[in-house]
Parts: sequence; C-alpha cells; structure tokens
Amino acid sequence: MNKQRRTIEELRSQRWYNSQDMRGFAHRQRTQQMGLRREEFMGKPVVGIINTWSDLSPCHAHLRDRADAVKRAVWAAGGYPVELPALSLGEVLVKPTTMLYRNFLAMEAEELLRSHPIDGVVLLGGCDKTTPALLMGAISMNIPAIFCPAGPMLNGKWKGQTLGAGTHTRKYWDELRSGNISQDDWVDLESRMTRSNGTCNTMGTASTMTSIVDTMGLTLPGASSIPASDAAHIRMASSCGSRVIEMIWEDLKPSDILTRANFLNGAKCYMALGGSTNAAIHLIALARRANVKLTLDDLDAVAREIPVLTNIFPSGQYLMEDFYYAGGLPALLTQLVDHLDLTTKSVSGRTLKEDLEGAECYNNDVIRSLDNPVCEGAALAVLRGNLAPRGAVIKPSSADPKLVKHRGRAIVFENHADMVARIDNPELDVNADSVLVLRQAGPRGAPGMPEWGALPIPKKLLAQGVRDMVRLSDARMSGTHYGTCVLHIAPESAVGGPLALVRDGDEIELDVAARRLELLVDAKELDARRQNWRAPSPRIDRGYTALFQEHVTQADMGCDFDILQGGQRQGEPEIF
Repeated sequence: MNKQRRTIEELRSQRWYNSQDMRGFAHRQRTQQMGLRREEFMGKPVVGIINTWSDLSPCHAHLRDRADAVKRAVWAAGGYPVELPALSLGEVLVKPTTMLYRNFLAMEAEELLRSHPIDGVVLLGGCDKTTPALLMGAISMNIPAIFCPAGPMLNGKWKGQTLGAGTHTRKYWDELRSGNISQDDWVDLESRMTRSNGTCNTMGTASTMTSIVDTMGLTLPGASSIPASDAAHIRMASSCGSRVIEMIWEDLKPSDILTRANFLNGAKCYMALGGSTNAAIHLIALARRANVKLTLDDLDAVAREIPVLTNIFPSGQYLMEDFYYAGGLPALLTQLVDHLDLTTKSVSGRTLKEDLEGAECYNNDVIRSLDNPVCEGAALAVLRGNLAPRGAVIKPSSADPKLVKHRGRAIVFENHADMVARIDNPELDVNADSVLVLRQAGPRGAPGMPEWGALPIPKKLLAQGVRDMVRLSDARMSGTHYGTCVLHIAPESAVGGPLALVRDGDEIELDVAARRLELLVDAKELDARRQNWRAPSPRIDRGYTALFQEHVTQADMGCDFDILQGGQRQGEPEIF
C-alpha cells in the first residue's frame, strides 16, 4: 500500500482533458457546454458516481440524494464528480428475474468506466444483484473503486408483531391460503412491512452481500449496517466521496485489495450472518473476476467452521435495524477475530485489524458469540451425489431439522408454469413426505435462474398444518425465505443434468450431514433415460437474453458470462 502518490498527469482522465490536439479541445469544449468553468474540471481527478437509482427500485429511492452527498465531498476534496446512471435492478418489480440482468449491469458498469474519462468511482447500489454486478464490473475495470451500500430499511410492525420484508410475505401468504388470516388482514399488511426506503431488513441477499463486501474491504468499515434512513447514512456517502479522491492519488485499486484471504474472510462473515444462499453464486463470480480461486467446496469448509451468530430473520428473530444498534458488522467481526486474516487491506487504506479497533457488541442476543450460536444448522451446506454431480446448496439454518435427513417420492414439475397450474390441485398425489421437484428453472432453462426454489406447499397440505417439505430445483431462492429447499443443482436440467431424468415416484434421498443428494434409481435405468432425453429449444432467440443463454456459466461457476471471467484485462480505449 506504500505507493508513491500519483501526479495529475498520470491520471487516465488527462488523456481526454489534457491533450493539445483537436480531440482534447472538443472534450474541454463539451464539458464547458454543460455550464462548468474550465477551472472547475481542469487539473482535477474525475470521480464517476455510478447510480442505480430508479422510480421502480424502492430499495434505491434515496440514492439520488446520496449521489449529491458524494458530489459535495468530491468537490470539497478537489475532485470533479460526474454521475452516471446505470441499469437499476430493483428486486420484486423486475421480471422475469434480476439475476437475468446481473451480468448486464456488470458489463455496463465496466464499460461506463472504460469509455469515459474516469479516474475513480463510487458505486451506489445495494439491492440484491446490484452489489455483485457493480463490483464485478469495477473489479474487471480495476480503477480505484469504493462501494456505497444503499442500507437496509427500518423495522416493520403489525399488530404488535415484528415484520421482516420477504420472510413474512411468504409466511402470511401461507396463512392466507390456509384461512388463518383474512383478506382484509392481507391488504393491511401491504403497508406495514416495508415502511421506509432501503433494502430488505432481513438477512436476505441484499444485506448478506453488502456485509460480505464490507468484510472484504470494498466499503468504508461498517458501512453496510447503517439503515438507509439514518442521517449517518448520508454522512457515510459523503465520506465515500472524500476517500475515493485519496484512493485515486494512492492508485489503490481492487487488485491491490482482493486476495484469497479477503474472499475467505467474506465467506466467514457470510456464514456467521446466516446469509442468503445466493451469496454462494455471487462470491464465486466476484472471485473469478478477480482471478482468485474460490469454489463451492471452500464455502462448505467455511460453513463447517463458522456457525450462525447473527440472530436475524429468516434464521433468527431480529432485523437489520436491531443489528445496527447492536454494533453492526464490526461487532460481528469481533466475534470472529480468531478465524479471520486481520492483515487484509481495505479501501480505508488500513488493515482489517485496524478497521476493527474500538468495535464492540451492545446486544449479545442479536450478535452471538461462538459458544452461543443462533441455531444448530449451518448457513450453507454443499451437497453432491448422482443428482448433483457439480453440487447443490441448502441452507440448514432455515430448514426443518426433521427434514435434513429424508427419503421420499418425487413429484415432478416440468417448469414453473406446470407447478403453478398443478400445485394446489386437490387431485395432486402428494403428502408431507413427498419431495417436490422443479426443473427448467436454472441459468439457461428459465432463463436467468429465478427465485422459484421455495416451491409453495400444496394447499391441501397447508390445511393439514404442513409448513415445510423437501423441495429440489436448479433455481435459486430469495434470501428472505426459508424451508428445506435444495437449490442451484448443477448441471441444470436444461443442459442435461441428472435433474432432467427424474420421474414421478422416483425415490430421492437427502442427507445434509453427509452432504449427499441421491436419486435412488438404478444406473442402467438412468442411462436409458439419458439416451432418450432431448435438449429443449432455447426459450428466447433474440437480444440480450439470447446472449445470456449462449454465454452464462453454471451455478457452481458463478453464472457469469464465460467471456468475462478471468483472462486478460481489456486495454484503454483509443482516443481519436
């Protein structure tokens, strides 16, 4: 980190602004066309602010204001701030799934930075896919970058009950379907659960990912825990603007920060959080962008080592606002110091050990110690077997303990539409011991690997009091949801993975402790089925989705595009 401070002439923006040819004239001319005086931008580092604000992204509704806070700090620190709008991936409203567009945003972020005179960047995001997407792009571009997380929303309340976004949507939907709450209750709940801007207040994918990248050193220390509506969040955004100027002069880039140790620290935080299964995909994608080796087996090994210490829905009983008041991420990491590499560096310019100085826990029920974990189940288990030769994942901490070792008959749904059409049919031959199987829900098959993995419990079983079943798919599951759901089965059914061969009535055995997922069908029979299998035609054959289906990798490789992972970095653009 002891680099000599750069001079203005060494910054990439000066290729645009400081050349004395006709092109340089045009760049200066057009900047003045926007009302800036020459002295306001000449001889200053240019800071890009990539903003994923949108009127259809409630999680990011406040990011216009945060961009203004970043700008004022950049001006004060002697820089020239420029705001660049980017694709906004607001979970819930984007269809068919934001995962289809994560790689789109990653490409956009990278190319926005490459094609413009940007010396460093503040990345504004936080809703599920925006965190990995923005950082995937920034890692590949490899200029000074700092992530400014959107922050979680405030706690929800209804009739004296604490409500978490997503987690309780699923819970009360099942209660409505089973007749335990009224339609009026359901309508009333709409306005009670999500009562401020910001990301989900449970330990869903949003807070899981922002906490992980905070631990990895890509945010200001503890930034991920600050609620979106807190004044401290505005001050944090301003601090990002000040700090990125220093990072530009220091030439502190993602490649100077991200090592395997940083990723393993992030994985340990992930497990202590009881985080979303989606993080397994995103972490591997980020690592492959950084040319760092990280596999599902690495994550499984960490999960065996680190128990769930964060008592937050869906694995616990509190919400992100409570986590912040309990000391937030720095307090959690103090519980893990014997398991972390404290020499890793961050965007602060300091080591993790230095960043954690003074951190303490103020509520040891919200943030537990290693000798008092939240639950017996780990945050992640990686399963293998003849049904998932390249792996599948499950979240034991949110599963029914009675189901983590289970054997049952398969009820197969060919695709999501088939599942919706038949799941509540009274004639469906299903009982509480059945194993629900959904295919054509993976990266290529859906396409885009939607969050269909928490298959609904059949209505007739809900009426009998059943609230969890073993469910298998090549889909993902919302990080706010819960249940005994086996996800990310690889290879997926659409490319001929064994999931494509399952038939109604087949016996399936799940053994989480043994990390096994087996289809109990004779190998010769499976070979015969494989011979008769035919690959489905691509769902869509034009535009970005066709590109996605052609280049997306499987879940165990991060679902990134094969043409973007690893390899040589692209050079600077020609200016002519």
